[in-house]
Amino acid sequence: MSLSLPHASASLAHLPDPPGPEKRPSLRHLLAFRRDPLGDFQRMSARWGDVVMFHLANRRAYLLTHPDLVRDVLVTHHRNFIKSLALQRARVLLGNGLLTSEGEFHLRQRRLAQPAFHKEKIAAMAAAMVRHADRTARSWRPGMELDVGREMTRMALDIAGDTLMGADVGGEAEEINRSLTDSLALFDRLHNPFAPLLDRLPVPGTLRMKRARRQLDATIYRAIDLRRRSGEDRDDLLGLLLAARDEEGDGGGMTDLQLRDELLTLFLAGHETTANALAWTWHLLAQNPGAEARLHDELHTVLAGRAPGAEDYPALPYTRAVLAESMRLYPPAWTIGREPLEDFEARGYRIRAGSIVLVSPWLVHRDARWWSEPLEFRPERWLSDAEASHPRYAYFPFGGGPRKCIGEGFAWMEGVLALATLAGRWRLRPVPGAAPTPQPRITLRAIGVRMRVEAV
Repeated sequence: MSLSLPHASASLAHLPDPPGPEKRPSLRHLLAFRRDPLGDFQRMSARWGDVVMFHLANRRAYLLTHPDLVRDVLVTHHRNFIKSLALQRARVLLGNGLLTSEGEFHLRQRRLAQPAFHKEKIAAMAAAMVRHADRTARSWRPGMELDVGREMTRMALDIAGDTLMGADVGGEAEEINRSLTDSLALFDRLHNPFAPLLDRLPVPGTLRMKRARRQLDATIYRAIDLRRRSGEDRDDLLGLLLAARDEEGDGGGMTDLQLRDELLTLFLAGHETTANALAWTWHLLAQNPGAEARLHDELHTVLAGRAPGAEDYPALPYTRAVLAESMRLYPPAWTIGREPLEDFEARGYRIRAGSIVLVSPWLVHRDARWWSEPLEFRPERWLSDAEASHPRYAYFPFGGGPRKCIGEGFAWMEGVLALATLAGRWRLRPVPGAAPTPQPRITLRAIGVRMRVEAV
């Protein structure tokens, strides 16, 4: 049974609350969640099923883990939901960009940005994606030891800077990555009841976040200013956004502040998610030599040693399947949060307005009801008709509905071409004693993926 249409709160007051670990806020459970949110989600879902109620600090929260419920929250009844508290707090960093804006303003900004992500525009950016991946590949040497998460982040930052703003951020990559890491620390305070006060006090964490925002603002505004003064008509995202006009609305374009918010949002989301997906992909390939061999066979057959291009993307189905399976096991967006505007019903339970509703790719992607041998890395799941064998929202690494990630096509192109470029020359082998660990922040970061380089 899927969710019913949202009803007025009074009509649902008779419904019971879902089961869960406690009926009131509990410091014990809050600490357990902060220590190990992935494990806590798994334990709650295993014990209480597809609809679980718990508390995050002083707020009710609900974990929904059936594909039908995911679909209804993200798609069918999306008008009953706004972004979660986490993304509302993200406005401190991201402003009113696509990830955080709501209502008519969000629709207008999405209309303005959408043309930049048409297939032909993404294909035009493929050369830049491959150029930076090739530069990374050329910097590696046999026997070299890499922090793969850091290496993929550096490459993805270069690609994002080039394709989004036409800017070479290579010299600033370390500083930008440090600024992004410091900025994302604000999410660690999400469930701290004193967070609003801490945001105003000159404590070390707050000072680091403010310094990080100044650094990121300087990078973004410098790119906008240089482009406006140059008058160049370039086909990167900044050029397309500068030229965009809201033909369905007021006919206007974006202010510098709106450009800043959209560019920073896409810069953060675009590089962080791709870097994490690729880092986990290298880890999984090293653990599965059969899949790794099949990947190299495809690259040898299709590319025969040359660099890939946008035209090769359709001819690399196994490379794409490797990336898809990696994002099934380690989805960059490990949880997606919403806040209901009205009470609604989920499987006979009352979900209250103003609460936190969470749907988790991490859980649904690993559920044995939808996936045979769910913890096994099997890229062949994504070949031929295998993709159609599971429910529609058993796999949703880019979300769904009207708020689905606008850059999904860009991410697939970048991930496949970057992987093909790097794996065409190198294999990566785990460093003995390395212990890769998923770090669930706003994305699922790959920590401790240390590997050695081997020539193909």
